[in-house]
This record gives sequence, structure tokens and C-alpha cells, in this order.
Amino acid sequence: MTERTLRRVAILGGSRIPFCRSNTQYQDLSNLDMLTAALDGLADRYQLAGVEIDEVGAGAVISHSKDWNLAREAVLSSKLSPLTTAYTVQMACGTSLQAAVQLGAKIAIGQIDSAIAAGTDTTSDAPIVFGARFAKRLIKLANAKSLGERFAAFKGFRPGELKPASPNAGEPRTRMSMGQHCEIMAKQWGISREEQDKLAWESHQKGARALAEGFFDDLIVPCAGVSRDNHLRPDSTLEKLATLKPAFDKESGKGTLTAGNSTPLTDGASSVLLASEDWAAKRGLPVQAYLTFAKTASVDFVAGEGLLMAPTIAVARLLQDAGLTLQDFDFYEIHEAFAAQVLCTLRAWESDQYCRERLGLPGALGRIDPAKLNVNGSSLAFGHPFAATGGRVLATLAKLLNQRGSGRGLISICTAGGMGIAAILEKP
Repeated sequence: MTERTLRRVAILGGSRIPFCRSNTQYQDLSNLDMLTAALDGLADRYQLAGVEIDEVGAGAVISHSKDWNLAREAVLSSKLSPLTTAYTVQMACGTSLQAAVQLGAKIAIGQIDSAIAAGTDTTSDAPIVFGARFAKRLIKLANAKSLGERFAAFKGFRPGELKPASPNAGEPRTRMSMGQHCEIMAKQWGISREEQDKLAWESHQKGARALAEGFFDDLIVPCAGVSRDNHLRPDSTLEKLATLKPAFDKESGKGTLTAGNSTPLTDGASSVLLASEDWAAKRGLPVQAYLTFAKTASVDFVAGEGLLMAPTIAVARLLQDAGLTLQDFDFYEIHEAFAAQVLCTLRAWESDQYCRERLGLPGALGRIDPAKLNVNGSSLAFGHPFAATGGRVLATLAKLLNQRGSGRGLISICTAGGMGIAAILEKP
């Protein structure tokens, strides 16, 4: 076997459609519609119309059975060459970042030269699932060849069979939502309501400032007549946030997670262009940053670990791989699924006991500079279309590093199923 020299994985930039609260502007759009729009935004920005990209990896968390070939269908609907190979990836909220990591590995070993990582999600178009008995009746009805067979399909029918299962992203093994799990984490780590509201308010303020300064002008492409994210609330105040009632622990009187300090159900899509340096140079495309390290981890949340604590482990292992400390970064992009999740993560890294007992380290990873955290806002401000968040974060961090001219950034994303994914971007 011929020995290969690993190549650097270049991030050339990203494109996303505005993120919108579910059942608002995108209520009539499908995952296919939104993903196609994000890919076309990338094609327009980087002159990729008719270009054969080696591979596209994309996915959605909430999808219909008809979307089994979602990534490929989106490519065929886009301006990219129909010769572009595409396949579907799914790692809950880490989907598009995981796609970038997998594609980046292929670029690094020379298997491919160009790739697009993407993600989309809509809870406006969530599939309605009926019970197995009623579904089988519909199949029999569709296959019936006579009036008698049609009637027979509904023999013994009971009205209760018509009750659909409510669409949700809860954990099948615990029957609890992500918010309920995060409430437990907030109590375990002593995260106050005031801390959560403050982080949420700051996210909106940072997002509004970045939007006003034009940071997102070349990252967001209009879709369905929408040109900006519609969840952003720069006029919100800490006083208003304090009036909101708990959203997940409504009975004990001790709930701290609210609609204001949690991400809303969101529709949207994002995409990121990755390549080898040679491919980028041939097309005259500047490199914004390089994807240098990545790591995943999981926790046993069924046995009692915090559902959203896996990023603490992934980051610790990532730092060991890279030979870095937690303080060796200019930017930190920590996905804000809930304000409490971010605060639990930061507190865990500062805990000598947690880092020793759970992470196997000699001591605490330490504190990060809050001025470097989610400097242009994050999911609390813009919303969280599950599979699209990783692409948004990647494109944002790559541009931040490119604007700075040099530096290093850390990405941390928690996901359903007790998993986490982390990555490092660098600009030499």
C-alpha cells in the first residue's frame, strides 16, 4: 500500500437560508426545498453552477420516508452538476458538522478534492405517524381490487386507530424531552435562572450587532421572500425574560428553562464548501480556515449522566489529540441548545472533581474568556434547525478566523442520544 501524506482540509465558506420559527415563513416548504436553496446559495457565491463536486454529505433529523435520498435529490434540484455524488448523513444536531468531518477525512487522504457538508430541518412539515394497525389498513385499501376488499380492509375498525403519534424529538429510552433532561442538568450543576436569562439576552444582542454590521451579508441567502432570521429579538430585556414561565418543569416550582432561554423549534438549512488547497487554488477561491481536528463522544444518559454533557468529553479528548489547552483559542462556538447546557458545560470544565473523575484528567480544564464565546450570537438568537446548526457554526467560525487573519477556534455541539461532537478550525 502506497503511503500517503495527509493534506490540509480547507474551509472555503458557507451559505445558509435565514432561520425561521416553525410554522411561520417556511411552513409550506419541505426539507428538500430548503436544502436546495442552501446549495444554490453556495453555487451562486462560489461559481459552482454546473460544477461536479466530488461528494455532498447532507441530512435532516425530522424527515419523511420520501426523503430517503434527500441529499442526492437536493443536488439534482440545485444548480450543481447532476454528476455530483450525494448521500444522506444523520447525527442528530451534529449532522452537518459530522458530514464535514467525514468529508474532510476523505480530502485529507486524497480520496476526494471537493465536498459540501449540509443540513436541513423543518418541524413545520413533521411527518404524522398513525398506529401500525391503521397504516396496514391503508395499504390494504390501496391494494384492494374490489369493493368487497375495500370494505374488508376496515373490518373491525375502531376510531382510536385514527389517533396519530405526536411528532417529537424526545428520547425513546427515557420518554423525556431534551428540555426535561437539561432541567435535571441545570439542577445538578446549580445553574440559576438568572444566569440562563443573561446568556440568552447576550446571544440576541451579539446576533443583532453582527447582523447590523453586515457580518452575515454573504453567509445568508434569501429564501421564500425571507432575507433575515426571524427569531432574533434585540429588543428583549432581562426583565421580560424573567416573566416567562418554566417550559419543561411546570409542576415543582423549581423549573428554570423557559421559552426565552431555550432554542425554539426552527426551520432552515445550511451548507459549507470544503476542498483541498489545490482544488481551491485552481478555482481561484481563497481559504478561510482549515479543519484540523475533530472528536465525538457519548454519555450513558440512561444510567443517569447528563444527556447533553458529551461535548465536555469530546472536547477534552480533542485537546489531548491536538496538544492544546482549553485556553488556546481565539473563539469558542458552543452550540446553545439551551442556555443551561452551555453553562453546565463551562462549569464542568472548571470543576476539578468532574475533570478528574469523569474525564480522567489531572485537574480542571479551566475557565474560558467569556468575551471569546459565541461572539456573533448563536442558536438562542438565530434558532436551531437541528441538522443545519453545524453548518451555520462552521461557516461563522471560518469567517471569523479569516477576518482576524489568523487564529484558532473551537466548536462544541451537543446532540440527542447523549452524543457530542467537537472540532478545531485554524487560520495559520
